Amino acid sequence: MSHIPVLAKEVLEGLALGPGMTVLDGTLGLGGHAALMLEATSPNGKLIGVERDSRNWAVAKERLANYGDRVKTIRDSYGNIANYDVPPLDGVLLDLGFSSVHVDNADRGFSFMKEGPLDMRYDQTQELTAEVIVNSWSRDDLNRLLREYGEEHFSGEIAKAITETRKKQRITTTTQLADLILKLAGGRGHIHPATKTFQALRIAVNDEFGELTRGLDELTKLLKPGGRLAVITFHSLEDRIVKQFMKESELLEPLTKKPIIGSDEEVKSNPRSRSAKLRIGVKK
Repeated sequence: MSHIPVLAKEVLEGLALGPGMTVLDGTLGLGGHAALMLEATSPNGKLIGVERDSRNWAVAKERLANYGDRVKTIRDSYGNIANYDVPPLDGVLLDLGFSSVHVDNADRGFSFMKEGPLDMRYDQTQELTAEVIVNSWSRDDLNRLLREYGEEHFSGEIAKAITETRKKQRITTTTQLADLILKLAGGRGHIHPATKTFQALRIAVNDEFGELTRGLDELTKLLKPGGRLAVITFHSLEDRIVKQFMKESELLEPLTKKPIIGSDEEVKSNPRSRSAKLRIGVKK
């Protein structure tokens, strides 16, 4: 299980980390960014890592074990950080891209390219899955979901097709849903026609926008004056939320008028970084 942290150099420079600082990685993942943050705050800096996916959390804990008591991990959503005793922070990182581990594992149901259950949960202890949404939400609710979270221009047609299909047979797999949309769309466009639907379902299943809104607010409160918040987004809806928060927050001053993007060299070596945008704010 490997993962290349995106915009690593830009994150470390943007957070202005130094020895002895206390930092929080709210999207610990497999621990890639966290290891770099620990090195940047060595020899005695502390890191709190938050991760809602139990498998990623376990891998990151093992990866960071050599740092001993410099690391504390929390298996939960960063949006729930107010439930934990967290010291004042010098820096916070949120990398909102979902892990390639999720895409590569067909059993998690994130990818329409592989046969798997319609799951899409980061936290597999929660009840809501993509299958529940697809088979129980009303046509109007599905239409709104696809339009608002997927920016899908054909949301109405797809919602209708889903509700008509499920009357005859429950939709339970990723390929079943993807094939339905592909048949409806007839292969139009440069990306797979199911891409936006799967994005919308993933966001809804994991309450990604609610988590982001709560997390930005709570984590900013935990920053020391002069502490920095760095957020990496991967699509326009997330970036809009972060940009608006930094613009309107009474506690935070944006350091980046425009988002920082990856260099040509990074994009070539790590295609995942192509859509990554980094915004940084400093606590007033």
